[in-house]
Amino acid sequence: MNIGLYQSASSLSALERWQDAVAQNITSSQVTGYRERTVQFSGVSTGQLQTGSGTSSADTTTAVFPSASNGVNFATGSTQPTGRELDVAIQGPGFFEVQLPDGTHGYTRNGEFSSTADRALVTTSGAQVLSDNGSPISLSPNGGPITIKADGTLLQGTTNLGRIGIQNFASNSSLTPIAGGVFVANDGSAPEPVTKPDVLQGYLEASNVSPMREMVDMVLISRSYEANQKVIKTADQNSQKAIEALG
Repeated sequence: MNIGLYQSASSLSALERWQDAVAQNITSSQVTGYRERTVQFSGVSTGQLQTGSGTSSADTTTAVFPSASNGVNFATGSTQPTGRELDVAIQGPGFFEVQLPDGTHGYTRNGEFSSTADRALVTTSGAQVLSDNGSPISLSPNGGPITIKADGTLLQGTTNLGRIGIQNFASNSSLTPIAGGVFVANDGSAPEPVTKPDVLQGYLEASNVSPMREMVDMVLISRSYEANQKVIKTADQNSQKAIEALG
């Protein structure tokens, strides 16, 4: 068994997962509130393999194959002023709670809100923004200037429209990312309301992706991919020579 060949093949598979994550980060680096996708590498042992005719430790080896697992970097992005009255940025922990088109609840740091023709408050993807009691928020048909206080209370003129729901989780590992910077909770994971939220009206939180860092990673992936391809090619050539020599 050519262990090096299989190890290089496993490396190529791990590098492909890293490349997919980097490509997604670059594509979504301008999405408000987006969280960087990460990849963790580890070695997976397949146990002892026989390398000689004997049974001593000198005739065996432990094969370790590289493996990759995906993760999310939940570090806070920079806060940028926009001046729009429906733009909101969370200072500190928490996620805006929204209702997705299929009725499930999602959680996002993207506070770039707008209103529909029927005055519903929605995200850029069309998900309805929920209040702290779990009901959709609608703007007043009478119009008027909008004020969003630090605790998330939304006023239109003098009318109190409720408080924007901001939820948090005991562990962010219980969240699964979907499109548009939105997360959904894994089965059995219940959110907890942030009792004293701190939000800024007229600001948005940028993604926490560094495009320059991602481009550097893309170059590293390319070089590592080429190196492992060369190892596989060399191992294949050596096997072919051995077969030809042995007839």
